[in-house]
Parts: sequence; structure tokens; C-alpha cells
Amino acid sequence: MQTLLINIKQLLQVRETSIAKVSGAEMAHLPLLENAYLVIENDLISDFGLMENCPKLENATVIDASGKIVLPSFCDSHTHIVYAGNRSGEFVDRINGLSYEEIANRGGGILNSAKKLNETSEDEIYNQSKKRLEEVISQGTGAVEIKSGYGLTVEGELKMLRVIKKLRENYPIAIKSTFLGAHAFPTEYKENHQAYIDLIINEMLPKIAAENLADYIDAFLETGYFSVSETIQIMEAGKKYGLTPKIHVNQFTAIDGIKACVEHGALSVDHLEIVTDEDIEVLKDSTCMPVALPSCSYFISIPYTPARQMLNAGLPLALASDFNPGTTPSGNMHFVVATACIKMKMTPEEAINAATINGAYAMDLSDSHGSITKGKKANFIVTKPLHSYYEIPYCFATNLIDSVWLEGKVFGTQI
Repeated sequence: MQTLLINIKQLLQVRETSIAKVSGAEMAHLPLLENAYLVIENDLISDFGLMENCPKLENATVIDASGKIVLPSFCDSHTHIVYAGNRSGEFVDRINGLSYEEIANRGGGILNSAKKLNETSEDEIYNQSKKRLEEVISQGTGAVEIKSGYGLTVEGELKMLRVIKKLRENYPIAIKSTFLGAHAFPTEYKENHQAYIDLIINEMLPKIAAENLADYIDAFLETGYFSVSETIQIMEAGKKYGLTPKIHVNQFTAIDGIKACVEHGALSVDHLEIVTDEDIEVLKDSTCMPVALPSCSYFISIPYTPARQMLNAGLPLALASDFNPGTTPSGNMHFVVATACIKMKMTPEEAINAATINGAYAMDLSDSHGSITKGKKANFIVTKPLHSYYEIPYCFATNLIDSVWLEGKVFGTQI
């Protein structure tokens, strides 16, 4: 089955050959075609080019995209979409002046979500989570990573990962699964960290591996949560089961966590609201992708990742939503891109690169997602008529999407 989109005003992120990522000054360049066509064959991109060279395809379905912009779907490499209930009460607590730490010390935060999740059935968690997944797809996300981490018990973590697996089986979107048992220490282990780490290593990981439930392993490497040495234990244990590290780090403090992550082969380091010169030096010439989560900074009023400093140093940067019930109850990647431009002073080109090709890299999906390239998945966004792609971050709260395509079909026709 062939589909031909014609008269595309701007076709963004066109790459003749697949690339893994873009870094530093390269991120300011977003390759595009004006007045273009795009050919989809089954679930893949088969051709693209200028309208003056548009092929005549007798049996293709033709769609006129006059005035519209087409860009690859967003690749959201850091989310916590699977959870039970919400934490709207904590939202009000923050308005009334309580800090993240104070809320956690009162039994809120991650432990609050863990209590709700362990009290909720797997079927109900799936039903709540699929609505969130459908929402982010409708907002333009075409590949997503989803973490566990609100179970903090053997059964709770397995329950979350099974829900992620079921979502992957039932939806036409690339989903990567991350085991985040090291999200927080349960109350009963507050004074015995090693006992909980042993539970993760000796009980959770073997069962997760036996059911093939995860692609990556994560830990909340932060003051008051998992120390550098504790996180190293988690990373090394996960790697024995084939789970590559993707680590929360430098959200509130810098404690040499990034160095440990790079040394232990982390695919990405995520948050980075606090970044030192030493951290930047460590990341240079590494294969580790820094990931910024600007809507988290927006929601809980903490610093933004210093994007300009990092890009000027030649680093790559990805953008992700951090969709979770406590600090970012939104997976809207359009807002993430806009916030990166408005608050982190990234250019539209840099932000779109960060949310597409670099986001794909942070999920090991560079070969199949993140750009308009022949042979890649036909996952893309068609906007409403726009003057320029600059309007994507400029119109930060406006729904600019005409249609979302996953695997060569308009989303909504596959389910």
C-alpha cells in the first residue's frame, strides 16, 4: 500500500542517510525541503523530494498537504506514564510553599505513588495508562520510553513492567521499557539501604529477566536517594542481565554522578538541571546522551538544564517530557520543545533536533525513528497550515496538529 503526500510546505528533518545523533553546532542545522512530497509504502518511508520531481504513482492514495508542515514524530526518551491515580494534592502543597523534599518527608512524592500503585489492580493500571499513552500519541509522540519505579516491591515493579509490555503489544508505537526499582527507598528500608538494593539485585532483576520485561535499568542518583556507589551497584547488576543504564542524575545536586554513569556505559543521563564544568568535560567524547526535561523545571520551579553552555561545549542534547504524576503531569512534547526555546534559549532547530533524532538515540532507535529517511518508520506529524516551523515553539499552547501518523497510518485507524 502506497500513500503520497504532496505540496508539503516544509518537510523537516530530512536525512538522506541515517545518522545516530547531532551535537554542538550541528544542532543548529535542521535540514528541510520547501514544497516537497513524501511517499509511504506500508509502514515505512520509501521516498521524498521536491515537488518538481514528484513521481506519478498510479495506485497510491494521494493527500494534499498544501500549507502544512511535516516533521518526524517526537521521540520521548524519559517518561513515567504507568502509574495509579495522581498527586494533585501535592501540587497544592507546593503552591502553599512546601518543597519537593518536605513533601517527600511527609510521606508524599514517590512513596505516595508507590502506595497507590500497590493498592491498584494490574488491569486498572493498564486502563489508566493506556489513556495517557493515547494522549501523548495524539500530541505527536511516535516513540516513548516508559519506566517502572512506583512499585518498590517485587510484585509492584513486575506489575508495572507487565503493563508496559501490554501497552507495547497493543499500540503501534515504539515503546522501550526501563526498570526503575531504585527510584526511592521504601520506608522499611530507610535505615538499611543495602537490604533494598539486595532485593533489587537478587529478587527483582532475575524475575524481570526471566519474563523479558525491560530494556534498560535506571536509578534516582541524587542526594537523599541513591548515592553514587549505590547506583554503581544497580548499574552493574543490570548490565549482567543485558540492561543498559539510563540514569536520573543532577536534578538537585551535583555529586559526581555523571562521571560514574559515563564510566559504566550509560546510554543517557537525564535531568541535569545542575551541571558543573567537570560534568561537561566528562560528557565530551562519550557516547552518553544528556537529556533535559524542561517541563519538570517549569512545573516545580527548579532551574532549567543549561542548554547553551552544553551546546557551546559541543555536546549533544535530547529533550523529553518526564511525564509523571508528581513533578510533570504532562507528556506534551510540543510544550517541551516550546519551553526549551523560551526558557533554555535553544533555537527552534536545536529543540526539534533534540526532540526527534537525539531522542531516538536515547532509546537506541536512531536506525528506525527520529528523521525523515528512506527505510525508517513512517511516523510523522502533519501540522495545520502554518507560515513557518518557527510557529511550533512560538504557539506554545496551541494545538497545531492536523494528523499524527504511526507506521504509515493516521493514528486512530489502527486501534
